[in-house]
Amino acid sequence: MRNVPREALTCAHVTPRRHVTGPHGPHATVKPLVRLGEARTPDGSLLELFRHDGAYLIRADGVELMSTRRHYSEDRLAELACAPYATAAGARVLIGGLGLGFTLRAALAVLPADAEVVVAELLAEVIAWNSNPEFGISVEALADPRVQVVHDDVSNVLRANAGGFDAIMLDTDNGPEGMILAENSRLYADRGIAATIAALRGPGPIVYWSVGDDPDFERALRRNGLTVERQQARAHVSSGPMHTLYVAMRPRRAQSSSRT
Repeated sequence: MRNVPREALTCAHVTPRRHVTGPHGPHATVKPLVRLGEARTPDGSLLELFRHDGAYLIRADGVELMSTRRHYSEDRLAELACAPYATAAGARVLIGGLGLGFTLRAALAVLPADAEVVVAELLAEVIAWNSNPEFGISVEALADPRVQVVHDDVSNVLRANAGGFDAIMLDTDNGPEGMILAENSRLYADRGIAATIAALRGPGPIVYWSVGDDPDFERALRRNGLTVERQQARAHVSSGPMHTLYVAMRPRRAQSSSRT
């Protein structure tokens, strides 16, 4: 792994076990929720990493944002984006948002040994949580020689890599209707979509993760000349809320005209 950031603040705080009366008797215990670290976004939102009963979760201002127990839609994000390049030589893909590393791991499982996977993550603490061997969240994935981690806003990475990626996966905040950073909305507006298209070196795809359907965003993608397929995937393979994946492709005639 390249470009490893500074270590994050890791202040362990344990919510003690409580004795409860329930189906397992009066002495059953609730397993502790352990607070492992925190990070502040540029606009002041508080992200916290917790461990509970062997699982990890990130909360944003007290609201659960992601969990290692529910990640099927993040897996599908990578599968849809990377499947066209499963046997392609020299594929280069971008993941916008590291999260808990599930999209990264799914991409690595699909792509061949000579691929390059660039991960753009705004928060150094999120990178440090994933690479911390005490947590074991994404240590092996981040050590994969195909992976390059860039500690930067994904918008900057897109602008710096015109024509640089075969596929792009964007999972920042909650999608077009972000709950953490107001700045993220620019990525889903016309100028942000245009910058993302400009970072492609072929037809794509660009795959966007969204907490739910967003017809206005889908219209914006089409307005910018993309073909769009909307797919849905649950948070867990068999349960949980349904999330939306927008699979956007650049028509081949648009590619040809952009090279002339």
